[in-house]
Amino acid sequence: MARRDTGNRTTYWQSKRIAGMSLLRADFVSHQFGPHTHDAFVIAVTEAGGAEISSRGITDKVGTATLFVSNPEEGQSARMDDGEPWRYRAFYLTRPAIDAVGQCLGVEATPYFMRNMLNDTDLIDRFSRLHHVLETDNDDMYADELAVDAFSHLFRRHGSGGGRPEQAPASRAIAARIIELMNARYSDNLGLDELAVAAGLTRFQLIGLFKRAIGLTPHAYLIHVRLNAACRLLKRGLPLAERALAAGFCDQSALTRHFKRCYGITPRQFAAAARAG
Repeated sequence: MARRDTGNRTTYWQSKRIAGMSLLRADFVSHQFGPHTHDAFVIAVTEAGGAEISSRGITDKVGTATLFVSNPEEGQSARMDDGEPWRYRAFYLTRPAIDAVGQCLGVEATPYFMRNMLNDTDLIDRFSRLHHVLETDNDDMYADELAVDAFSHLFRRHGSGGGRPEQAPASRAIAARIIELMNARYSDNLGLDELAVAAGLTRFQLIGLFKRAIGLTPHAYLIHVRLNAACRLLKRGLPLAERALAAGFCDQSALTRHFKRCYGITPRQFAAAARAG
């Protein structure tokens, strides 16, 4: 199920235990991840090597002694250490998976995490064991117990209890309105002028507001929305060129360029791994 790309290897599959949770096993020889977000809650365990990750205006190093945690829609980029491969395992939880975990733990809302890098070796061991079991073990009850154990410790030790720092109400409302427009019309040829008019701002003001509220420029966020759409389409078996256009990219090469820049693999490799999974 692993796919190779100039020495980079990835394995991607869907969890059979929690709907909406995907898992990734990656071994990158070299790659720089451009600015992007995920519409999922992300947890990553580094097994070897590391990278510098920039998020929320802070650049910090993730390595074997660090658990990486990212809130949904949180802008980030990453740069690998020169000459040192980065091998890691990751969990991606979309909203259904987040809700399912919350129900298991008896919490109404997933905590917001104020830090991306958690120096917690015990928690790293728990999530590493859970990832291995979800990949290789058929003992469903054991996997469920490990999931409840790992997430309960994560939420209790490091979650803020939902105390996400609030943006100014006006900025939050405007950003939400533009995001809603992007999600509704990502396949259209949206321009900055049209988005600025919808926000009632100049282009300069819109870019500044978006960077403050979301951590990305409007263009970078729209690419993220289109990549998420492409991921959904890539699982359906349509020709790659058709999927690129349906997701809002001008052609197949544009999809491939952005996909590889943000995720480190090509759309074709993602589709093959998803089918194998």
